[in-house]
Amino acid sequence: MDKYLLVIISGIVAGVLVRFLVLRSDYRHYPAYPHGYFTHIALGFIAASLGAVAIPAIAKPDYVAVTFLVLAAQQFREIRNMERETLNNLEESKLIRRGNDYIEGIARVFEARNYLVIITALATSATTQWLGIKYAFITAVIFIIIALKLMRGSYIGDIVEVVEGRIHFNGSILMVDDVIIMNVGLASTREKILQDGLGVLIKPKDDDARLTLHSPGQRMAIIHDVVAVLGTKVDMNETELAPMARKNVDTGHLGFFIVPNEPDIEMLIAVIKGVPVLETAQGTTLKSFYGRKAAD
Repeated sequence: MDKYLLVIISGIVAGVLVRFLVLRSDYRHYPAYPHGYFTHIALGFIAASLGAVAIPAIAKPDYVAVTFLVLAAQQFREIRNMERETLNNLEESKLIRRGNDYIEGIARVFEARNYLVIITALATSATTQWLGIKYAFITAVIFIIIALKLMRGSYIGDIVEVVEGRIHFNGSILMVDDVIIMNVGLASTREKILQDGLGVLIKPKDDDARLTLHSPGQRMAIIHDVVAVLGTKVDMNETELAPMARKNVDTGHLGFFIVPNEPDIEMLIAVIKGVPVLETAQGTTLKSFYGRKAAD
C-alpha cells in the first residue's frame, strides 16, 4: 500500500507541477482572472491523478480502473468548449477583438496541456513503480523541459521581418510606404494620424509566411496583441482611427497602422514579433510535394 501511495503521489506532484509551469498569464489575457487560475490548476490536479493511478491499477491488477482515462479524454474536450465560450463572451465587449481563429487556438492549447499533464504523471508514476523515486525525479524533469519547449510554439518574428514604415497620404488615401490602408475623409483626422500614428511593414521570409499573413485571423491576432500592449486612441464608431493591417497584393507585405496611446516604435515591432503563429493560419505549402516543385 505504501509503495502504491508513493507511486501515485510522485505522479500527481509531477503532473501538477507541469500544469503550473505552463500556466502563464500575460498581455494576451488567458487566463487573467483568479478563478481562471484556480479552475486550470484544479483540472490539472484531476488530470495528474488520473495519470498517476493508471500504473498502480495495472500493477495490482485492476484493468477496469484504466478505463477512467477514456472518460478523462471526454471531459477534457469540454475544457476547449469552456475556454472558447468564455473568450467568445468577452469578445462582445471589446473594441478590438481577438478573432475566432485566435480563440480556437487558445482553447486547443488548454485542452492539449491537460493531456500533457496525464502523460507526465503516467511516466513519472511508472518510473517510480519499476525504477524507484530517484529515476522518477529525472523523468519528471525531462517531461517538464519537454512541456516548456512545446509551450513556446512559433511566433511571427520567426517567419517575417518587421521594419518601420512611413505613414503618408496620397490625397485622402492613408498609406504605409507602398501599402494602401484606407481612405480618410476628414482633414483633422489626417493631421491626427500624421502626428500620432505609427506604421510598420511586415515582410514574409518565404511563401509559407506569405500564406500565413494572408489569413484574416492572423492579422486580427496581430492587431489585438499590439492594442493590448500599446493601447489605441480609437473609440466606439471611430473607424478612421482603428488599427489595420492591409496587404500589398503584389509583394505579400503587410502594412500595419495604429494610433497608439504609447507611441513606441521599437515596442510595436517587438510585440508584433511576439505574436503567436495561429495553427489555423500557419502556411505549410513549401513542405508539400507540389510546393517543393513550385519553389524549384
